[in-house]
Amino acid sequence: MQKNDGEIKNIMQSAMSQYELLAPAGDFSMLSAAVNAGADAVYFGLKEFSMRQNAGNFTIKDLDEIEKVCKPKKIRRYLTLNTIIYNSELEEIEETIKKVRNKVDAIICWDLGVVQLCRKYKIPFFISTQASVANVEAAKFYKKLGAKRIILARELNLKQIKEISKVIDVETFCHGAMCVAISGRCFTSQFLFNKSANRGECLHPCRRTYTVKDDEGNELKVENSRILSAKDLCTLPFIEKMKKAGIKAFKIEGRNRDARYVDTVVRIYRKALDKKLSEKEIEEGTKELEKIYNKGYSSGFYIKMPTADDFARTEHNASNEKKHFIGKVTHYFPHVNVAAVKLVSELKVGDEIVIIGKTTGIVYSKIDSLEINREPIKKAKKGNEVGVQTPKLVRKNDNVYLIKKN
Repeated sequence: MQKNDGEIKNIMQSAMSQYELLAPAGDFSMLSAAVNAGADAVYFGLKEFSMRQNAGNFTIKDLDEIEKVCKPKKIRRYLTLNTIIYNSELEEIEETIKKVRNKVDAIICWDLGVVQLCRKYKIPFFISTQASVANVEAAKFYKKLGAKRIILARELNLKQIKEISKVIDVETFCHGAMCVAISGRCFTSQFLFNKSANRGECLHPCRRTYTVKDDEGNELKVENSRILSAKDLCTLPFIEKMKKAGIKAFKIEGRNRDARYVDTVVRIYRKALDKKLSEKEIEEGTKELEKIYNKGYSSGFYIKMPTADDFARTEHNASNEKKHFIGKVTHYFPHVNVAAVKLVSELKVGDEIVIIGKTTGIVYSKIDSLEINREPIKKAKKGNEVGVQTPKLVRKNDNVYLIKKN
């Protein structure tokens, strides 16, 4: 029987929603970027009890505004409460959970005290990767407690993931930074700087360059001195194998990144989850991912055990493009799609810029022309207020960045 257009559309939407793409939101600009780029859900933390204390994070008062951004596009909202919780914090965490009820779709946690409070206030909860769930019996245990989903330990391969996915809905990371401790509980930052990774305060000393010496001063010669720094995860080249492993939700790591990172990664993985990519499309997507923050890319544990090749070759960002702050939008003229930008650095015709803002999210633009007082110019200097045409609406106080190739 022939299907009408409405039935075909519903079937296509059903197929496209088979996998959930979950994006990080460290602040409102990242949230807007995730929503506009095609994420199905976002995860975020509050100022307290978040594993990313260095991210912008949100307050409970922000949850209503987050709902206004997400609800029109039916984007699900997941709150992370996944740090270690001490006795002295139980009252505060209970008050937090009471206040967020009906304002989020689920809570990501692993402390059993938080689990009990989610049960008490009838809030759906997912088990965080911090719990290191790596077998079917552990999955059954958390399912019996009432967990709706488990974010699995990062040490698992695809065969192991598929077995656990038969017990409960599973979520895994598809892209982003990896800790050398993999699923967490690293103590290096705590020992060196009294900043606990398990309280969201990690200073990432593992990313540094190290020498290895014994008590007599003999130094071990190593090919790569980033001996504790893992490359970032990238599953795009084998995303079809990921789909066949029973994974319900594909999670992008990166609450400490920025809106440009979120926009790029979400767009690429959205396309990869909605259809089977050709080899050319995978190659093009990988090149795009190399433009944003990364420390080189690895397949993690999914395909094989990591080797020496899976350690980073650089201490910081290995991307082949970087953004540099050059000014702020002071006014926007909607009838001509022009933004007035107060510069703190020079800008010239031919440059590529990106504009990032709380409500705007992210807007890219190639500079085809510049104007000062309605007079065309080729180059603007620091201190100039210059007119720049933009393809979309931007707003006063949005930040403007110049994209530079390395």
